[in-house]
Amino acid sequence: MDFKDWRKARDKPGTEPEPPRVNKFHGRRYRDYIEEQIAEARERGEFDNLQGSGKPLRLDDNFYAGDKALAYGLLKSHGFAPTEIELAKEIRTGSERAEAKVERLRKRGRILRARRLPPSANEKRVYNASVEKAAGEYEQTLRELNRKILTLNLTTPEAMHRPLFEVEKLVRGFRESCLLFT
Repeated sequence: MDFKDWRKARDKPGTEPEPPRVNKFHGRRYRDYIEEQIAEARERGEFDNLQGSGKPLRLDDNFYAGDKALAYGLLKSHGFAPTEIELAKEIRTGSERAEAKVERLRKRGRILRARRLPPSANEKRVYNASVEKAAGEYEQTLRELNRKILTLNLTTPEAMHRPLFEVEKLVRGFRESCLLFT
């Protein structure tokens, strides 16, 4: 009886055994292997139909960006903005919202004072409470915006600096424009 090696029993007769695997990176740097893969893909034409292929990069000249110009350009092309731009936008929208809220209350006071019939005691009380609450919120909002402005001024070039809000002066002006009913 012939001896049959059970370890090779799965092999089909007549087929050649697979050559041993050779490490692709043996004796080569990883970077060389990557460059070889890119060159092969280029030869196969896999890079021929890419979006923007053959067109020059549009690098906007941003005087303030300095060495970050390329990164800012990439952020812009993908719909993002640098943190300092986002912070400046946040300050601007916060300021606009606060001023719009204050203006609505001023308008409400003018309407109450311009009516033919004087406002009722309840309307006066509600208006006075609204003014007091709005004054506190306005002051808090302005102080928060000043904190953000300080952060912006510390992280950006001087051309992007913003002046701080004069909180006490603005709140006093708001209270003077929205006189309380007695």
